[in-house]
Amino acid sequence: MFPWTAFLPYVLIVAFTPGPNNIMSMNNAAQRGFRRALPFNFGILTGFFFVMLLCTVFSTLLFALVPRIQFVMKLLGAAYMLYLALRTLLPSKKHNVKNSNGSFFTGAALQLINPKIMIYGITAMTSFILPRYTSIPVLVCFAFFLAFNGFVSTLCWAGFGSLFNRVFTRHGKILNVIMALLLVYCAVSLFF
Repeated sequence: MFPWTAFLPYVLIVAFTPGPNNIMSMNNAAQRGFRRALPFNFGILTGFFFVMLLCTVFSTLLFALVPRIQFVMKLLGAAYMLYLALRTLLPSKKHNVKNSNGSFFTGAALQLINPKIMIYGITAMTSFILPRYTSIPVLVCFAFFLAFNGFVSTLCWAGFGSLFNRVFTRHGKILNVIMALLLVYCAVSLFF
């Protein structure tokens, strides 16, 4: 049975926490308005899906070439989740992006240099998906699901940037503790 109760929190937390996509999307919407920021967000979706397909191919080849790597990848995935949990609890620097190009191409190209989504994709594939599924159509659907979830998060950050800012300012510590605990749960559940 697929571990949805661990997979979904991992996907949602990683997608909705601050990262290059979310910060740039929020900044573009603040500078240009939500509608004029949409090309950038559709670029993110396109580039994100492409990177998720690459992560899927890489992870599948890795599993095929080195079958015993699954446990190591689970360990690395769990370590990454615990690292994210720790980073979530520790105070972070304010993200501030002054000027950015809000084009479709910029959004797509950003994905090719975005380490957060690469690690996100490889961790999701190796820790949750590939141990249970090998069918190419299923893997492509999961890659699209991961990309679409990232797209939804950038739209939320664009549309509700000021609201998120107020909520995190007021209740940041409690939200960070909850997200960190959920990430620890996701990491531990990989082994059960």
